[in-house]
Amino acid sequence: MSTTSLKLPEDIKQLAVAAARQQGISPHAFMVEAIRNAATLAEKRAQFVADAVAARNEALASGTGYVAEEVHAYLRAHAQGESLPKPKATSWRG
Repeated sequence: MSTTSLKLPEDIKQLAVAAARQQGISPHAFMVEAIRNAATLAEKRAQFVADAVAARNEALASGTGYVAEEVHAYLRAHAQGESLPKPKATSWRG
């Protein structure tokens, strides 16, 4: 395991120490976990954005999409255990 020096403002250090104490772990373990969580969230956010861009590009290339009201009705029915046919994609180009 490599060593990294991290300079923290005193107020943030005290927050980390207090949170670690509450959880019954060392401040070091708390900071390692906090960095792991932040990095994981950043990764997930980046993947979410990449997926959204890909979906947008696909929609622009295909020229098709779904009527929001039909999708909402389908989801409501599905959540209530009812059966409704899946909405069909339609062209949004004129």
